[in-house]
Amino acid sequence: MDWTDVTVTVAQEDGEKAEAIAQMVVPYGIYIEDYSDLEQGAREIAHIDLIDEELLKKDRSHTIIHIYLEPQENPSEAVAFLSERLTAANVDHNIGEASCKMEDWINNWKKYFHPMPVGEKLLIQPSWEEPAESGGRTVLHLEPGLAFGTGTHETTRLCMQMLETYVQPDAEILDVGCGSGILSVAALLLGAKSAVGVDIDELAVKTAVDNARRNHVGERFTGICGSLTEKVSGTYDVVVANIVADVIIALTTDVKKFLKPNAVYLMSGIIDEREEDALKILEPHFEILQRQEERGWVALAAKVRG
Repeated sequence: MDWTDVTVTVAQEDGEKAEAIAQMVVPYGIYIEDYSDLEQGAREIAHIDLIDEELLKKDRSHTIIHIYLEPQENPSEAVAFLSERLTAANVDHNIGEASCKMEDWINNWKKYFHPMPVGEKLLIQPSWEEPAESGGRTVLHLEPGLAFGTGTHETTRLCMQMLETYVQPDAEILDVGCGSGILSVAALLLGAKSAVGVDIDELAVKTAVDNARRNHVGERFTGICGSLTEKVSGTYDVVVANIVADVIIALTTDVKKFLKPNAVYLMSGIIDEREEDALKILEPHFEILQRQEERGWVALAAKVRG
């Protein structure tokens, strides 16, 4: 059966707010058309100067968010939810629906995903692209499949940059909402001893396991299918959660028991408008070590107050 492509078109300046709402609908399958910084992105991310003429004709003033729903899901419920949340957020929007084959949307975004340096140490290498010159960086080979986490999104990049700072040799990592496993694999390539990735989506867990093997760190990665930490045991040197503000708030009430002494708690996926909500839950129990922001997305590093 065909999947449903639900499109949400908003003004470019409302794109980040609409994206945060769209990510509440499904934990996978979102792809965003935003051409507002096309030239800059081509230079800084894809490292190219020549841009396809068709891309140059794209609308720069609007963002289109594609949300892909499995055949068994009800598009009308998703559309109703999106419309209600976007209206409440005062975001003018237009929502459309179209049928698409799964393989079409899997491949749609691949043409925009190229080898990409992240932070100071890593290079993300899509599995379907020709190997890029690493420039001395550690190469992370990635096939995200249906799972969230390619490194192109600000929230993932911010997390990876923080992992460079806080992952110490022989560290044990817990990756909550692991998606494609990109953060777990990055931590292992940066020298972590082991990583446990947990995701509510069984397919994401399988993808994460496959990516760990692809990068020759499979023996140090454990994938768990479950909601947040319900199936997790043990304590960790770094707990990383790249999800959304509401889920981070829920996780924070329970996360301390999984932290070793002096452990670091890394959070990303917080839209700037929800930062205060997250801080209200964090600050009574955690000291904020670092804050990073990119295009309205906030990442925080924290440790339990002594």
